[in-house]
Amino acid sequence: MEIFNYMEKYDYEQLLFCQDNQSGLKAIICIHDTTLGPALGGTRMWTYDSEEAAIEDALRLAKGMTYKNAAAGLNLGGGKTVIIGDPQKDKNEAMFRAFGRYIQGLNGRYITAEDVGTTVADMDIIHEETDFVTGISPAFGSSGNPSPVTAFGVYRGMKAAAKEAFGSDSLEDKTIAVQGIGNVAYRLCHFLHEESANLIVTDINKNVVQRAISEFGAKAVDPKEIYEVNCDIYAPCALGATINDQTIPKIKAKVIAGSANNQLKEDRHGDKLHELGIVYAPDYVINAGGVINVADELHGYNRERAMKKVELIYDNIAKVIEISKREGIPTYKAADRLAEERIARMRNSRSQFLMNGKHILNRRNG
Repeated sequence: MEIFNYMEKYDYEQLLFCQDNQSGLKAIICIHDTTLGPALGGTRMWTYDSEEAAIEDALRLAKGMTYKNAAAGLNLGGGKTVIIGDPQKDKNEAMFRAFGRYIQGLNGRYITAEDVGTTVADMDIIHEETDFVTGISPAFGSSGNPSPVTAFGVYRGMKAAAKEAFGSDSLEDKTIAVQGIGNVAYRLCHFLHEESANLIVTDINKNVVQRAISEFGAKAVDPKEIYEVNCDIYAPCALGATINDQTIPKIKAKVIAGSANNQLKEDRHGDKLHELGIVYAPDYVINAGGVINVADELHGYNRERAMKKVELIYDNIAKVIEISKREGIPTYKAADRLAEERIARMRNSRSQFLMNGKHILNRRNG
């Protein structure tokens, strides 16, 4: 892998390799873009097949965080860390403390949080060595479990997408097919049930399915059947890439809006949804509630303030749909446009500021 060529092509700023022999730490910190502010992105711990696979994941995830943070209106750039190792067997206190010292050495250019394979407890250990970490225990003034906030953001974004498809953002009597009932999706079902939506759910975990039936009056279907049920809205909330060549012909929904990451298997599947007139709420815009919530910790966490910002996911999805309609492009491209234009405005503003400063300096020297 020609790393510098790749970084130059996609405009990455920094890639750091961090190791600690005693603890077994092997971490890769990637900072994609800090135009809008310090890079914020979680720490993922995974058993990668190779070091190259870990590097590629760090690069991909860091760029994704740049777009997510920009589209969410946060004054933060994008970054990500991957730690190579089995989160069930290889974790130890020394590892995360060593990692915390590496973060501290970046002096605020990168701020981390929990991600796949890491927990609040791990963030607390990192916090022993640095203040540049979010998602720590509420005892330290943190926001705690992000799932309810993420779910609320998805709920708000779903309403905005529904308004485009049905002429009203009311979800009352709408039939919503929810794929996967993890922590975020369960809370999403709660919001939908409160608005008197009809729920169809599926999950490989029979216990959570039964809970949804009991608490929300949901109807359950086999995981393979969720794509072809008669519904108004399909909410992918489990694995990524569920919107693909096999599933698109089966989907009867007019709206796709859910919490899962990387919902489109390939970009061309977003093009196909656009051709079919299905309103797709881009994943990194609609599921940004969690990062919006932890970002508020950087100002001294205030839940009311954070929730007001999460409510604006409704407006962000509406903006994406507006760009899509105005420019005749799929919503996934419109979401990228929203993020890229915000970053470009900041770069242009900084360039103009520097040019004005040089002009003033030249006048004084002249």
